[in-house]
Amino acid sequence: MANTYSLSTPSTVTTSSAPAAEFRAGSSNRAVILEVGIFLGAATASTYGVGRPAAIGVTPTSPVLGLAEDPADAAATAETAVAWGTAPTAPAHFFRHIALPATVGAGVIWTWSEGQELIVPAAGSIVLWNVATNSASVYWYIKWRE
Repeated sequence: MANTYSLSTPSTVTTSSAPAAEFRAGSSNRAVILEVGIFLGAATASTYGVGRPAAIGVTPTSPVLGLAEDPADAAATAETAVAWGTAPTAPAHFFRHIALPATVGAGVIWTWSEGQELIVPAAGSIVLWNVATNSASVYWYIKWRE
């Protein structure tokens, strides 16, 4: 049975057509995404997409490893990043899109059902993409297995 991990990280990237955050699978373990949630921390209408970047980010400057939901499980190999030496590139298409109103706390939780999870290959990633100029404060979380 695979171990389950979660992580919530804030992003302050507001630039249109730029990554707000990236989820990066470990170099030798694929990640099986169960949930992704996005919530606004500032009252700014915002449009986000979740997709595979054409190229993953290079040299993340502040990666954070996931947290095991069972403290007896091994440490996670997947991580999130919100800053890079070279940012991930835009996805050609998105798995999910959301346009959120200018309301603090507005958000969405996307889930993938058992047997139809979103797979991130080893050393691959998905990005939370700013489709428009977005909120200066967004919180996202991701839940996965590896």
